[in-house]
Amino acid sequence: MLEAKNLEFYYQEKQKFNIPDINLAPGEQLLIIGKSGSGKTTVLNMLGGLLKPLNGEIHIDGTSLYSLKGAKLDKFRGKNIGIIFQKPHILSPLTVEENLKLANFFSGKPSEKIDGILKELGIYDKKKSKVTTLSEGEAQRVSIARALANSPKVILADEPTASLDDANAATVVKLLKEQAEKFNAALVIVTHDQRVKDHISNQITMGGLV
Repeated sequence: MLEAKNLEFYYQEKQKFNIPDINLAPGEQLLIIGKSGSGKTTVLNMLGGLLKPLNGEIHIDGTSLYSLKGAKLDKFRGKNIGIIFQKPHILSPLTVEENLKLANFFSGKPSEKIDGILKELGIYDKKKSKVTTLSEGEAQRVSIARALANSPKVILADEPTASLDDANAATVVKLLKEQAEKFNAALVIVTHDQRVKDHISNQITMGGLV
């Protein structure tokens, strides 16, 4: 489902990131853990179609991600990749439901799964609420719901537990794992949070630059 080979990226040529190969089947989970500056978020952005590697290949469900350009890449990403950013990328003037419908609109997928996703994440009662009225934990769940709205084949989460206490951090990781299994999606969590290590056995530690 997700394959990344021979990836190379650097912001300065003398400081190249040490990027391991990745090969995940549908439903498989991977934790990429490393300190700040190790390149883990850079890897997530490449896997998500947001940052083109200088060398190497990324395939999602058999499609070469960076063989696609412009609108085709945007469309493919919208249909197949769900990204949960460290800070929730949800639009504050809109309601929870409107944020999810917007994700459906841009991918061209129908919106009939919204209610089920909100119920599973425990925020169905917030469906008509404006994002500005949500707690931090609720906003994080809306961010997860938006990433799941299009039944993605790959789910990418960047530091999803960074601002959460122990109980909520464990809950969010559990939710991500459950939803990935439900959608039979490959799940990649990128974090520096050592608390997540106990929840996902398949791990890569990024040590920094080569």
